[in-house]
Amino acid sequence: MSYINDLLFGIYPYIAMAVFVIGSWARYDREQYTWKTGSSQMLSSKGFRIASILFHVGILIIVFGHVVGLLTPHAIYAVFVTSAQKQILAMAVGGFAGVLCFIGAVALLHRRLTNPRIRATGSAADILVLVMLVAQVSLGLLTLLPSMQHLDGSVMTELAGWAQGIVTFQTGAADHLLDVSVIYKMHIFLGLTLFVVFPFTRLVHALSVPVKYFGRNYQIVRQRG
Repeated sequence: MSYINDLLFGIYPYIAMAVFVIGSWARYDREQYTWKTGSSQMLSSKGFRIASILFHVGILIIVFGHVVGLLTPHAIYAVFVTSAQKQILAMAVGGFAGVLCFIGAVALLHRRLTNPRIRATGSAADILVLVMLVAQVSLGLLTLLPSMQHLDGSVMTELAGWAQGIVTFQTGAADHLLDVSVIYKMHIFLGLTLFVVFPFTRLVHALSVPVKYFGRNYQIVRQRG
């Protein structure tokens, strides 16, 4: 079964990243008017604000934690914490952020499915993305169970080895995931698939940071006098 492991975690990551980069660039270049959040708050604000805040705060912590935790070389963080301590910290922070994100995502999905106005103006892609995010966060929370059985940091070391091997184009990176729990593998696979659907959904707004907004000139609406 090693060839399936190599396909899913050695080749598929590069396919997902290629679709993510090329697809996002093509959409921004050809369909800028579709590059937006498509917010439904104006249709119904009931329950939107708290759900949106919980979801976005949770997912920002999760993304930052994954980037720092997986891509920081062992030699750097070993000066400050051991692998075991790093894993416990990741479980605590990730668990907290995961719960926030899960509550927010479920609330947003429920709102989109049950509110007639939002359902009528939305798309199947909007629902698909929320379902995938709820499933992904759920798998992320479930990874806490096998993590508790390996508090020595060995699992974290293997996951980091895979991630760093992929981004540095090392051969055999997928071998790091051969013996990890299937929950981790499902979590990683679904995460990569989110990169595949990213360019074709409202998720693209995550790449837009309104930096120019703070330095733009004032817009003259009415002249004095």
